[in-house]
Amino acid sequence: MKKTIELFNTNSTPEIARYLLGMYLEHNTPQGKIGGYIVDCEAYLGPDDQAAHSFGMRRTPRVRAMYEKPGTIYLYTMHTHLILNMITQPEGTPQGVMIRGLEPAEGLLQMSENRGGRQGAELANGPGKLVAALGITPDFYGRSIFTSDLHLLPEKKKEPKEILALPRIGIPNKGVWTEMPLRFAVKGNPFISQQKKAQIETDWGWKNG
Repeated sequence: MKKTIELFNTNSTPEIARYLLGMYLEHNTPQGKIGGYIVDCEAYLGPDDQAAHSFGMRRTPRVRAMYEKPGTIYLYTMHTHLILNMITQPEGTPQGVMIRGLEPAEGLLQMSENRGGRQGAELANGPGKLVAALGITPDFYGRSIFTSDLHLLPEKKKEPKEILALPRIGIPNKGVWTEMPLRFAVKGNPFISQQKKAQIETDWGWKNG
């Protein structure tokens, strides 16, 4: 974990987004542990990034967590779905990574129940879906992704064979920021948002299967 914390304090947000691919994300719940591997995420580079909530150093109660220390959990609601973000820069620099896709690995039955019985790729192949599957609640806002019940486990990290760099999803009319390749994904993984079946690889995009 020490290396991961150092990266959050020293590396650029796009570099951290790439590093997070294959990272194991775990939630300790009263029903047991639920977890999986991050396979799809997006970097947001406020205050310059027109698609970021902190564009122009905007400060509202909703974005308070974006100005806190690296590893702070930033949650917001979009279309009734809760969305998970992690702050990636030193305190006062409001940048972060939004987690878009997760490959479930532990607690699959609980995750399916959390998602109304859904299974397979539909379980966690979108930002709102993975939050629901993991049972993440708004009270995690402002807590640490390093030390809270919702946390990263670097010792379980997998290595992608190839990382895709793509435009982010759902941010039209933001000038150059609309097409900037700030979305990163594990090529060939079935839990990528809007993934086509023909693009899924047998090893799901991981080195050594």
